Amino acid sequence: MIAKNLRCMAAMLLAGNLALATPGSLWANDKNEGKGNNNGGMTTTTPIKYLVVIFQENVSFDHYFATYPVATNPKTEIQFNGKANTPTVNGLTQGLIQNNPNGPGFSPFRLDPSQNYTCDQNHDYTNEQAAFDSGLMDQFPENTAQLCNQTTGTPPVLVYPTLEPLGTSIVMGYFDGNTVTGLWNYAQNFAMNDNSFGTNFGPSTPGALNVISGMTGNVDPATEVGVAGAVIDNVDYGDADAFYDDCASPTSHFGMKPNINNVGNIGDLLTAKGITWGWFQGGFTPSAVVGGIAQCNTQTPRLDGTLETAYSSHHNPFMYFKSTANPHHTMQASIAEIGNAGPANHEYDLSFFQQAALNGNLPAVSYLKAVRAQDGHPGNSSPLDEQDFIINTINFLESLPEWNQMAVIIAWDDSDGWYDHVIGPIVNQSNSPTVDALTQAKTCGSGVNALADIQARCGYGPRLPFLVISPFAKQNFVDHSLIDQSSVVRFIEDNWGLPRIGEGSFDVVAGSIENMFDFDAKRPAPAVFLDPLTGQVVAVEKEKK
Repeated sequence: MIAKNLRCMAAMLLAGNLALATPGSLWANDKNEGKGNNNGGMTTTTPIKYLVVIFQENVSFDHYFATYPVATNPKTEIQFNGKANTPTVNGLTQGLIQNNPNGPGFSPFRLDPSQNYTCDQNHDYTNEQAAFDSGLMDQFPENTAQLCNQTTGTPPVLVYPTLEPLGTSIVMGYFDGNTVTGLWNYAQNFAMNDNSFGTNFGPSTPGALNVISGMTGNVDPATEVGVAGAVIDNVDYGDADAFYDDCASPTSHFGMKPNINNVGNIGDLLTAKGITWGWFQGGFTPSAVVGGIAQCNTQTPRLDGTLETAYSSHHNPFMYFKSTANPHHTMQASIAEIGNAGPANHEYDLSFFQQAALNGNLPAVSYLKAVRAQDGHPGNSSPLDEQDFIINTINFLESLPEWNQMAVIIAWDDSDGWYDHVIGPIVNQSNSPTVDALTQAKTCGSGVNALADIQARCGYGPRLPFLVISPFAKQNFVDHSLIDQSSVVRFIEDNWGLPRIGEGSFDVVAGSIENMFDFDAKRPAPAVFLDPLTGQVVAVEKEKK
């Protein structure tokens, strides 16, 4: 009965028919206590039976958390006041703000909520390394900045009127708790890591591949079409689309080979053990099917009304692997198929995630990808659009009966080239003569490669935000453990008793995220409901007796 009531509450939340101020009394006596409990015949090494990975776009840690937990709080903006016991993060000190190594005129500066729509910065593999300048972190305007002087329409209208005068200093901009209010409030109530990095340097596709496989090597030469600037020596370092995808660019795409054990990604490992899983992406449902080929032209609006194409092929990592692809975007035969083998092959439209959950069919492992209007990517989205998606999703998840056994990870695919003052350890060296440039021309690190001697995978790359929202998350906690995108893969492997992908995958060296959890806490972290538009707390789960 409790589970049924919670599903009804989640459905009402999804439909906007329930105020968020009345959730607390519905949680009680529904917690599955202890470790190693059974979930659909599968045991786990922690109490977490359901993992949801919300994978967003293009944010460096400093771009969102530079001054956390201190916000400027102008009277006309959404207010944020951190808790008195909030731990500090490795953010921007006054020395780095006022006397930055990027030189005069290039000090980090605050972007306000009215500037939430920004231009996309240069976040290519080589440019990011050059910006890092052997760890001096002093060449961002020269290497990753993009001028915000785009115009559209007839007569031309400047898209970024308040940003255009900033020139290349735009790359030094950061938001605070008056704009990314929701993420700061999640950090206040759950766990955040300030020592998390992109597995490699570079843009979206390497990050997407790493969060499901820890591997950007093993590109299949037979599938490479127009990949100059994206693939070199059968290694992806750029943004060409997925070969096994009707909605990919016909002139620039590639596919991945599995390793010698026929494993390409975490989906292969989950499938082999019979564990339910799915990738859910906005816009995945075809806008049309022409001659048996799916078309992906659906558009969705941003908060400002601008229409954006919903689906992006190079944001969908499972489509690069034949074993986990759904080339024609075929719909599942039924809701009951979701998470299991069937026509959709674990690839679904984002809307079906909520339908599956409401029908008691939540997969054990779910990756969620927003439509482009809400994925946070500069140029097509914004922090406020992103906030709307993240908060609505987490409010929904917190209303499910499975919440008591769930963890939600919020992670990002790359830094977009935005300034961050921290260089991570170079755990995997590379000396590709064409694309590496960190320590000197043609070199990233010593050149002694640690993982299968695969070049053009230098990392760790830029520092990225990483949050865990869960009843088991440590509360108002900042973790300093060294982790990267493939730490998500490692957690899934460890929690569900899966082998390592190995054979060059970063999962063999990835740090653990388990320090962000307290599985023995006497008082689990209460669910916290936020307002999707303001990011402010509107309700907190009542303490259980």
